[in-house]
Amino acid sequence: MLTFIGLGLCDEYDVSVRGLEAIHRADAVFLEVYTSVLTGTTFERLEEYYGKKITPLYREDVELHPEPILDAAAAGEAVFLTAGDSMVATTHADIRIRAAERGIATRIIHGASITTAVCGLSGLQNYRFGKSVSVPFPHGKWFPMTPIEVITENLSHNLHTLVFLDIQKDKERYMKISEAVDLLEEQASRTGAKIPLYVGVARAGSEDPAVHAGDADEMRNFDFGTPLHILIVPGTLHDIELEYLRRFAGLC
Repeated sequence: MLTFIGLGLCDEYDVSVRGLEAIHRADAVFLEVYTSVLTGTTFERLEEYYGKKITPLYREDVELHPEPILDAAAAGEAVFLTAGDSMVATTHADIRIRAAERGIATRIIHGASITTAVCGLSGLQNYRFGKSVSVPFPHGKWFPMTPIEVITENLSHNLHTLVFLDIQKDKERYMKISEAVDLLEEQASRTGAKIPLYVGVARAGSEDPAVHAGDADEMRNFDFGTPLHILIVPGTLHDIELEYLRRFAGLC
């Protein structure tokens, strides 16, 4: 059996009771650490709270060499842990397909996801979000323009855009909202686009989340604090969305 367990947004206490029971029963515990991280805890604290030795999984472990995961699931009870919800990343779905091809039973235990948490924190209505996009750190001459293309398309349909910010776990580097805004503004200047409003969220799910809305200059100067950060580019705001941002995100 291979059980996919979403751990929620912040720390070791966000896992569901059902998820924690499955971890306790498991013969092998794997934690995917490259698509997202629980910044409110440490690897050691997770092992202590779960009472299990945890094997970290990096991109190549999941995408290129998943055999140890599948072998453990074929031999007994294995769990595949991820921050947030289990099936947000395509590579996680691929692992489930590979397990099915080997005749391994699978199940999913869901956790809180940033895709819904940002709606509660920002007041932006979930059915008004279009396609999401990620902003990567540029590398050399590589400067992808996909983010502004997706944002522009969503804005043309009056839809919000959820913008994921790059994580380079091997370098312990997490993109900040100010960095993402700089990159998006450069992309906008190259294409003639305009982003009138941003909404930034930091540390969703923690005791001290930060939520702030404003134009590019406002977002560059606001201190969102420690990671993880995520960004929203809203479409035209509904009256309730506007009032929510004024009351809870400092929108002037």
